[in-house]
Amino acid sequence: MPIITLTSDWGQKDHYAGAVKGAILSRMPDVTIVDISHEIPPFEIEQAAFVLKNAWPDFPKGTIHIIGVNTEESDKFGHTVIEKDGHYFIGTDNGIFSLLFDQKPEKIIELTITQDSNSFTFSTHDRFVKAAIHLAQGQKIEALGSLRDKLIEKILLRPVVDDNMIKGHVIYIDRYENIITNISSSLFREIGKNRKFSIIFRTYSIGKLSQSYTDVAPGEILALFDSAGMLEIAMNQGNAAGLLGLDYKDMIRIEFS
Repeated sequence: MPIITLTSDWGQKDHYAGAVKGAILSRMPDVTIVDISHEIPPFEIEQAAFVLKNAWPDFPKGTIHIIGVNTEESDKFGHTVIEKDGHYFIGTDNGIFSLLFDQKPEKIIELTITQDSNSFTFSTHDRFVKAAIHLAQGQKIEALGSLRDKLIEKILLRPVVDDNMIKGHVIYIDRYENIITNISSSLFREIGKNRKFSIIFRTYSIGKLSQSYTDVAPGEILALFDSAGMLEIAMNQGNAAGLLGLDYKDMIRIEFS
């Protein structure tokens, strides 16, 4: 049974998610539709890429992933279908695919199929669904458009390092207001070399890593590496981001001694 996932910035208030699901089911009633998230901040392709990057590898091969974030097409940013590791991704090539994959995908197709309406404000409903059904029916990706060699590149904020310091940034804040940074466990080990350290942000400092949220008392802050291997600042049974005053792209510093 085909699987189609949806990742968008539509939220739950409006009709957009429901309309897209209806359009899919009208064409293929036996398809499985999975909502990855509809709570991406509007137009934030970096956060959409973070969410989808941490979700899609757990789906079976053949899954089709529709990305409904910042979907407007232009001369520079075309509607695109990607084949990567047996999965298919449909969205606008505005840099999101370069953030989503660590390596070049096997196939990059610029969509040339016509859409089913004269409106160009809801591409996910009017064009992406059509492409997704084509793939779900087992038809060839090449029939959807023209082959391309490259993707639009967008560079994320990267940590700055020297012998005794890592300067990173907040890249995502989840529903629990846990703060995820762009500092990986491998980078921490490489620069840290088992030395003592201080994780510094705002007026706070953390000098040890925890294994779980309950390693500290309720209301206390902690730092750990999450399931994706990224440094996370959290608060046991609390809302770390709001209470600590941290937001997307704020700096986190680690000093080694």
